[in-house]
Amino acid sequence: MNLVKTIFLVLSCAFFLLATPGNIAQASGQDLPVLQQGDTNDAIYTLQAELKKIGFYQYNVDGNFGSLTKLAVIQFQQTVGIEDDGVVGSETWLALQNYLGNNHTASRGKFDRNIGQQIAGLAQQFLGVPYVWAGSAPTGFDCSGFVYYIYSRYGISLPRMADEQYNIGHRVPPNAIQPGDLVFYSTYIPGPSHVGIYVGNGQFIHASSGAGEVTLTAMSKPYYQARFLGAFRVVNK
Repeated sequence: MNLVKTIFLVLSCAFFLLATPGNIAQASGQDLPVLQQGDTNDAIYTLQAELKKIGFYQYNVDGNFGSLTKLAVIQFQQTVGIEDDGVVGSETWLALQNYLGNNHTASRGKFDRNIGQQIAGLAQQFLGVPYVWAGSAPTGFDCSGFVYYIYSRYGISLPRMADEQYNIGHRVPPNAIQPGDLVFYSTYIPGPSHVGIYVGNGQFIHASSGAGEVTLTAMSKPYYQARFLGAFRVVNK
């Protein structure tokens, strides 16, 4: 084994020991690498595990920086008030270190954080739940039943149907939509016939009859972009 390979292995092992879950507090933001979508390495295991610990990431800790990891990073960045670009640099590492230090004994439900972020995070725990016409329970949802259920978990009473949920709260301009806001579409009949919850990164979560389940969809998808009616904020941020 040549000298270059030996040095690389030593440095890799040193970083892995430093960046294992629970050890972020021992490293400064300058010691940890810049991570972004498409990366695959040991540091991403650490990132995913810590984000999962505090409730921003709900999926497998697999070391792959995919779209769901990026969404979790953006939601964390928005919560702590730093640039929400989905890239994990020194500022994000340090914010995560401080956040863990301040809240290491708390669960996500106990955090004093943006209620819209909490709603968006809870909604994503139901990805893959089957679409069921008139459903409003975790065994199956239709679009308005899903929204009705998620908001009820926070003590917020909404009407049951999408056209009744429309105009609840106050209208939000398209360039100011935030996680937790309701987004409405005219689909199978004219008027507000479909509703979802904006989660950030240009995506909304909804119970989709076409997909047959609760799913994430880009608001820029042509079908939905052409049928968008507006967004409404039900809760104070």
